[in-house]
Amino acid sequence: MVIINLNYLNRIDMKKLFGLAFLAVASIGCNNLENDKSISIDGSSTVFPVTAAVAEKYRKVEPKIHVTIGVSGTGGGFQKFTRGSTNLSNASRSISESEIALAKNNKIEYVELEVAYDGLAVVVHPDNTWADSITVEDLKRIWEPAAQGKITHWNQINPAWPNEEMHLFGPGVASGTFDYFTEAVVGESGASRGDFTASEDDNVLVQGVSGDKYGLGFFGIAYFEANKDKLKLVGVDSGNGPVKPTTETIKNGTYSPLSRPLFLYVNSSSLENMEVVNFVKYYLQNVGGIAKDVGYVALTEEEYAREIKKFNSFVEKHTPSGVESNKAANE
Repeated sequence: MVIINLNYLNRIDMKKLFGLAFLAVASIGCNNLENDKSISIDGSSTVFPVTAAVAEKYRKVEPKIHVTIGVSGTGGGFQKFTRGSTNLSNASRSISESEIALAKNNKIEYVELEVAYDGLAVVVHPDNTWADSITVEDLKRIWEPAAQGKITHWNQINPAWPNEEMHLFGPGVASGTFDYFTEAVVGESGASRGDFTASEDDNVLVQGVSGDKYGLGFFGIAYFEANKDKLKLVGVDSGNGPVKPTTETIKNGTYSPLSRPLFLYVNSSSLENMEVVNFVKYYLQNVGGIAKDVGYVALTEEEYAREIKKFNSFVEKHTPSGVESNKAANE
């Protein structure tokens, strides 16, 4: 059984999640990690659609397993993960030095697994006829801390653009997307103006930009794909002409600097629960096709094989029965 915040899922285009009807409705909470019939996940809203789709497919294989998925943002997820409150953590960036220190203090060991690639979509309202593309330098001018209260109108970025107030929408500070964007565009993770509408829920950002002709925002490409009828994608020019995020441009790196890997983290203390081990193995073996269906870019077969090998080694290292269970699972 998959227990997910259905109200959150309903705001995502269900066609991107195979048209699935989720029958279980419950509030998100932390599980007792010793419960061998439960798997607790929290973290990134960007990775959420992938993990939710994997969990729903897994429900058909193991209907008695309860999977709860929270959406606290990458930072919020790591806060829970590094104190041992969750089995797995969705993340749209790598774990930070301060989070590594928290995990160490709490004797939490973990493995980082790449599960898909993502491109950050820069979006405007469909009635925006002037901003078809934007340079990385102009994005920096808009979002850097010095822009607060100073860069407020569209024509300050380009004189040919209208003399209208610009309304900004972006992920909150607990979001890995926020961290990644500010590092890639501004040059320092977390460095941003503060006068914008912020939310860890990407659907709130979609609603904001889609309802505001003078809005500008950014979030993971899957949320654009699920709402492309009410948003306009803006090309990003890093010096070689404007490029929009597509499977090809994300995979070959030409959508720069806004392409990135997405991660699943596994807590070593959860490995005695074989349901966690089995779920992660199922995840890695099936996420490639699922990632494509929900709007992300899959790794190559070789890359998934690498991640499976990494996870198997992690299991063998941290569980006395790891070697035998892995042998049995792979036979």
